[in-house]
Amino acid sequence: MLWGAWKLYLSREVSKSSGWGLCGRMAAAEPLTAFSRWYLYAIHGYFCEVMFTAAWEFVVNFNWKFPGVTSVWALFIYGTSILIVEKMYLYLKDKCNILVRCLIYTLWTYLWEFTTGFILRQFNACPWDYSQFDFDFMGLITLEYAIPWFCAAFIMEQLVIRNTLRLRFDENAEPGDPSATIALANGHVKTN
Repeated sequence: MLWGAWKLYLSREVSKSSGWGLCGRMAAAEPLTAFSRWYLYAIHGYFCEVMFTAAWEFVVNFNWKFPGVTSVWALFIYGTSILIVEKMYLYLKDKCNILVRCLIYTLWTYLWEFTTGFILRQFNACPWDYSQFDFDFMGLITLEYAIPWFCAAFIMEQLVIRNTLRLRFDENAEPGDPSATIALANGHVKTN
């Protein structure tokens, strides 16, 4: 215990004076690459699609099995779309309020859903068909989803994009090395 406290004290002093992190190495935490963020966004969108279709199946058909479905195409569609929305967020965050941004994201979502659906339909690969809805356009988009898309845009910006941009990658960290993680909490030296 005494050794751990001494090590923490030394790491703080070294860190204050020279910018070096724990164990005498320079802190090298860097933002995630665009591909890493795309991957996280793709997985997030894929998961949300499955959960939404499961919830929809329950609400419409009272199916207690909650069968959620999607297509592998959703990985590309969501990953790319959310990465583009991330760029919009970074550009618009100081220029307009959250409601206007979410409206812009919703319009983008409709444009992206129509474009990707139209392209996939050329190869008989479009996994969705909204033609049974009252306010659909070519079966590729529907106005009935405007409010869910708007809410999803809010969640996407406030939770997914903002937190993903906060993530850091430390290429010097050793997998399974607890000494580097014991003293740190959310990137700060943890004190009890």
